[in-house]
Amino acid sequence: MPFKSYWTFAFLIFTASKCLADDDHEMEEFLKREYSLSKPYQGVGSLGSSHWELMGDAMVTTEQVRLTPDMQSRQGAVWSRLPCHLTDWEMQVHFKIHGQGKKNLNGDGLAIWYTKERAQKGPVFGNMDNFTGLGVFVDTYPNEEKHLEAQKKRYTPRTQRIFPFVLAMVGNGSISYDHERDGRPTELGGCNAMVRNLKHDTFLFIRYVRRRLTVMIDIDGQHEWRDCLDIPGVRLPKGYYFGATAITGDLSDNHDIISLKLYQLTVLRSRKEEEEEEEEEITIPSVDNIELLRLGQTEEGMSGLAIFFTVFFSMLGCIFLIVIGLVVYSHWSESRRKRFY
Repeated sequence: MPFKSYWTFAFLIFTASKCLADDDHEMEEFLKREYSLSKPYQGVGSLGSSHWELMGDAMVTTEQVRLTPDMQSRQGAVWSRLPCHLTDWEMQVHFKIHGQGKKNLNGDGLAIWYTKERAQKGPVFGNMDNFTGLGVFVDTYPNEEKHLEAQKKRYTPRTQRIFPFVLAMVGNGSISYDHERDGRPTELGGCNAMVRNLKHDTFLFIRYVRRRLTVMIDIDGQHEWRDCLDIPGVRLPKGYYFGATAITGDLSDNHDIISLKLYQLTVLRSRKEEEEEEEEEITIPSVDNIELLRLGQTEEGMSGLAIFFTVFFSMLGCIFLIVIGLVVYSHWSESRRKRFY
């Protein structure tokens, strides 16, 4: 087994053990209306009468907050005016992405944020680069694939990805989002999500509890959550702001937010856990074992042929070592036997 595979296996064991530990904690949830956005969007965008602020091309209708219309070179946002000081929380996002463009002729996507900065325009789905906090992106345009096609290159099975794609990233203020590579170098994980031009409702679920980040999607019209990513050891400070942004370029889409519902999660903790969290105040966003996580992501895209040869040569190596061991042992036994005659 290659050296990297041992690290990947170790990370999987670490994740599984953390998951089993979390399952032992019961949770209760309470809707926090001051951090939530829903119909009839009364006063949204107006000064002093709403907890939410509109930016750019965003506009409110009776049915949704439209971050961008299906037009080129637009960007819009809606940001909470209140910092969130909850320890454990869950955000449920009801959204819709639709437009006239055909597959891969639309863009660019939307993002849900929990960041230190707020209301800052920029290139990362309408928000600033080098952000501080969490970003969960619904990316609808394959920039890297189009770049490879322009160079007359093709994806390998190891790097193939189906768009739209949901991914998450944690930034500390100095990490740049790689737009040309669709955020791959800094992503925590993700999943494909065919969310465009659907007749039924589409939802995104973001949970942060006991320093564990979980993202799920409900996009099949079955009212069932599907796992997207689950990462332990995510450290996010309190007092950051929630927001939603979207951007279009040469290609476009309607990016709509129907609701953002934030729930406070009440989790039973042991006295030891409470003392540890009180002693260790989080001031800078980070992810534990991030290097190990990157190794796992590098290997998870291996093709079937690559996996076959990896296992095959690993087995050959084991058999070779066993044979050598038997030969050495046989010679040692023979020489030892001769010493007694």
